[in-house]
Amino acid sequence: MKEIGIDISGHRSKHMDEFLGKSVETVITVCGNADQACPMFPGQVNRHHWGFDDPAHATGSDEEVLAVFRRVRDEIFKVFEAYAAGRREG
Repeated sequence: MKEIGIDISGHRSKHMDEFLGKSVETVITVCGNADQACPMFPGQVNRHHWGFDDPAHATGSDEEVLAVFRRVRDEIFKVFEAYAAGRREG
């Protein structure tokens, strides 16, 4: 897999309430019950739920936990890269 050079150090988790008053075309949820808990947004065109393991629940040695985080990161990258490629082609 190619190396990704995106600085996310300034990013943070956001509550979905921050987006309720905004125009939203696509909602993608990736964990747990987010698919059921996420509200419908007015005018929303696309809604997807791609469930991934939550690496925060990983157990084992530091190396084993890190391996789970990396695996989930790579899975998320592959799915979102394919989705973005489809959006560009469509």
